[in-house]
Amino acid sequence: MGEKSVAATDVAKLASQIDAQTQQRDGAPSKHPEFDRLVRTIWRLRQSDGCPWDKAQTHDSITKNMIEEAYEAVEAVKDGSSEHLQEELGDVLEQVLLHSQIESDDGGFDIDDVCRALNEKLIRRHPHVFGPEAGNAQDADSALTVWDSVKAAERANEEDRVHTEGLLDSVPHSLPALMQAQKLSKRVAKVGFDWDSVEDIWQKAVEERAEYEAETPGSEARAEEFGDLLFVMVQLARRDGIDAEEALASANRKMRRRWSRMEELARQKGFSLEDHRELLEDLWQQAKSEE
Repeated sequence: MGEKSVAATDVAKLASQIDAQTQQRDGAPSKHPEFDRLVRTIWRLRQSDGCPWDKAQTHDSITKNMIEEAYEAVEAVKDGSSEHLQEELGDVLEQVLLHSQIESDDGGFDIDDVCRALNEKLIRRHPHVFGPEAGNAQDADSALTVWDSVKAAERANEEDRVHTEGLLDSVPHSLPALMQAQKLSKRVAKVGFDWDSVEDIWQKAVEERAEYEAETPGSEARAEEFGDLLFVMVQLARRDGIDAEEALASANRKMRRRWSRMEELARQKGFSLEDHRELLEDLWQQAKSEE
């Protein structure tokens, strides 16, 4: 633990040096009074005379809020609205501050600890910017390679783990299923547990479909086989460099967009989709062709 403490001190000292240098640059951000004001507001809401709802919250009680707010922020990015994105990022920040205040109230870390730890981690994982390797990363891919290598070294060198971490242990269980499947398969592929070709994956998909169809409709076994089939399809996305989660999200947006256009076309013709189901395919093709 002594060596680790020394290392932590070195990083903290380096962080101070880097910050002093960064502040000398033209346009470098300086004070953030609104952030401090927001931190105080969150603190005030959890005081004895604060908001009953905020005072009652725990880490567990608001975990779903963090996930929902993050997704809404992503949706704002897709919408391309700066005003909407500003609002949603504020909602994400509220969750970070509230979790930090809950922990602080329990005698743990506070928001300054969160910021300090993040800053030091960013410095450690950017040796191509702040360290002796400065300038070595010439593009985004090489920079990501450096990040991953430093991250892997940190994981290997941690001395206070109570057990040996498995290859897949650091993939969060709370990730969306498609994203989680892609991360899991990427991890095991790095150590050689993978199909030899895309054709092999397609063959596996054929096998999984047969196993799915062999089970009784509505049964748990059929649902399990469907999951296996989905997992195999995610492997195709990974091998082609496709983000499976984003690909499905894009398909969902396309479905929403086309269905909305179908409803609009139906209103223009003076009828509802529900009353003229025989026209659904024609309207779908029209909405599709207009894109």
